[in-house]
Amino acid sequence: MHWDKKWFQFTILFMLAFTWGSSFILMKIGLRSFSNDQAAAIRMALASLALLPLSIKHVKKLKKKDFPYLMIAGFIGSFIPAFLFTKAQTRLDSALAGMLNSMTPIFTLIVGALFFSGKFKLRQVIGLILGLIGALGLIAAGENISIHNINSYALFIVVATICYAFNINVVRTYLSHLNGIVITALSFMFIWPVALGYLFTTDLQAVTINPDWQIHLLALAGLGIIGTATAMLFMNSLIRHSSAVFASSVTYIIPIFAIFWGLLDGENITFIHVICMAIVLVGVYLINRKRG
Repeated sequence: MHWDKKWFQFTILFMLAFTWGSSFILMKIGLRSFSNDQAAAIRMALASLALLPLSIKHVKKLKKKDFPYLMIAGFIGSFIPAFLFTKAQTRLDSALAGMLNSMTPIFTLIVGALFFSGKFKLRQVIGLILGLIGALGLIAAGENISIHNINSYALFIVVATICYAFNINVVRTYLSHLNGIVITALSFMFIWPVALGYLFTTDLQAVTINPDWQIHLLALAGLGIIGTATAMLFMNSLIRHSSAVFASSVTYIIPIFAIFWGLLDGENITFIHVICMAIVLVGVYLINRKRG
């Protein structure tokens, strides 16, 4: 592969944005037959099983001192957010879920400053304030923005982005001696037994009531194998061959695809949503900008 070529890096970037931007509509499709817990468990089980050959290949690199941080990367960075997102999307449009997901860089900065001795710059403080204002607008967006219009299920996504933020800081601080592929493979190695074990405690027979359940299972399979396992490997490779700053710019593109799929599925996206999303992205830009 031409990882050293800029055109190839941009190709991978847009591929990742399309894949992750599509993940919200795939969750929505999967929830038509499966419960939110079943959908999340299937996603995580298939993702970790797809990565199992790599996990076995790299298991000799597993060190005792890395074990707790790899557990954090696996469960706080992927497993728990998967359940939070499917729970949120039982009452939340997929497009709005994609918009709120862009809060991850904002919470990454906050968590880094509070728990990992990170430092704020003035532009980052401005970006942080703008991002939080935009996010509050998205959570409260209706015909009129008011506290009465707040969709509490959006808070599940807020918690998920905080989980992502802790994971990013933990990986950056404690696992930087491992490459991205090893981190992904070893952190997912612990997930599949838990995901499968939990899945088999649920009522799988009830799923077959919907005649299209196989199609909905296929959507979750794509979400797990392509949207989680494969995408994570490409993302980690992109970071290694370009930079974390370049790779993080995927955050700006993901909501575009999420909104596109939401519109195709008949979701209601208002002008207020667009304005609030723009405010969030300006905030994220200020937080990630190298200079200033």
